[in-house]
Amino acid sequence: MASIFAMRDYRHLFGAQIVALFGTGLTTVALGLLAFELAGPRAAAVLGTALALKMVTYVVVAPVAAAFADRLPRRFMLVGLDVVRAAVVIVLPFVEHVWQVYVLIVILQSASAAFTPAFQAVLPDLLPDREQYTRALSYSQLAATMETLLSPLCAAVVMALVSFHWLFVATSVGFVCSAALVMTSRIPGATAPEGDAHVFDKTVAGLRIFAATPRLRGLVGMDLVVAAVGSVVIVNTVNYVRETLGRSDTDVAVLLACNGFGVMLAALSVPALLRRAHERRVMLFGCVVLVCAVITAVVLSWAASAAWCWTAAAAIWAVIGVGTGLVLTPTGRVLARSSSSTDRPAVFAAHFSLSHACWLIAYPVAGWGATMLGYTPTWTILAALAAAGAWAAGHSWPRRDPEVLDHVHVGPVVGEHVTHAVPLGDGRWRHAHPFVIDREHDRWPDLARST
Repeated sequence: MASIFAMRDYRHLFGAQIVALFGTGLTTVALGLLAFELAGPRAAAVLGTALALKMVTYVVVAPVAAAFADRLPRRFMLVGLDVVRAAVVIVLPFVEHVWQVYVLIVILQSASAAFTPAFQAVLPDLLPDREQYTRALSYSQLAATMETLLSPLCAAVVMALVSFHWLFVATSVGFVCSAALVMTSRIPGATAPEGDAHVFDKTVAGLRIFAATPRLRGLVGMDLVVAAVGSVVIVNTVNYVRETLGRSDTDVAVLLACNGFGVMLAALSVPALLRRAHERRVMLFGCVVLVCAVITAVVLSWAASAAWCWTAAAAIWAVIGVGTGLVLTPTGRVLARSSSSTDRPAVFAAHFSLSHACWLIAYPVAGWGATMLGYTPTWTILAALAAAGAWAAGHSWPRRDPEVLDHVHVGPVVGEHVTHAVPLGDGRWRHAHPFVIDREHDRWPDLARST
């Protein structure tokens, strides 16, 4: 099958997504340093609050934006959102008060939260072939993984030459380039939904599928592990490096790059691991790695500013990256095999909201906890939260998780079910096939009957 990158329109849209992702990554690094410049010792609290606002915005705005994704001209919407993000980012270096940062972050992340569902809504129409669409989702996850590694490295290079304020300029230029790539793409027009409840029903369907699918309930627990441990890296790195270790802005970016390197290493290893082991085993191992890493970080926090702390922190941050990559890289594959082609966009949207809700819990704990309690108690709380998420994941996602399940229908069966179903009498029918929650299957069957 020809590569989907041979398709000009997809290639341009994917390029726009990459540029926008790197812009967001550079903004994350720069925002932490800006918080330190404005708030000093309270920088972790400021950054934690800003990132919590980001998560609230994602959880609240994304479903609303998804409703308009089918109602507005898609190209106009994507370009307009990029322009808004470029304008907000270029203003950030000039703020003088913390409240101004909060206001601009809400505007910036509202645009980002709207961009994601609008972009995802384009893919099924641009790539109607199921396999191509699934690969496109995997490439999007890989792009996000690459951004985790390369954004801090790019930030380190820039800050070795100029002030971190120039990161905002680079980000703004990136969003403008993203808009230009969207403008040069031919984006299929949206099909108007039938009835006002169309989008609402799709959103509810995604949450319903998550609630009814054991492996997806386990995935939410894994998202909590990633958020609890990842918040240590994203929220506390700036203050830990600048204040506790007494090192430079460039070292902040280097430590974040160590984390990104770990993510990349795991992402490259996961395809080979999945050929030998089930997703559950790989992802739960990643959760164990994350819990062990954050416990080690708690031990590190006792040492304060000892000479060896920088090397130890770099190693721990890299291990956290490895654990994060082991959990996140197979996520798209789990979501794809847990949903029908019709419900897949709704399932991805539901995961977007649920995973960001986990970050909404973790960010304030990491930010305000480090400011008020210190690193040791805060990281201990986050370690306990991660351990709880890992336990929930292992408990919810059963060890035996076959794709094909033998199950019974009560009442009449229609469509292809007629061909494969075996009548049992009393209006009951039995058959087996790759099982997902959909209109025909509203509850998970007993695994004892699976084939």
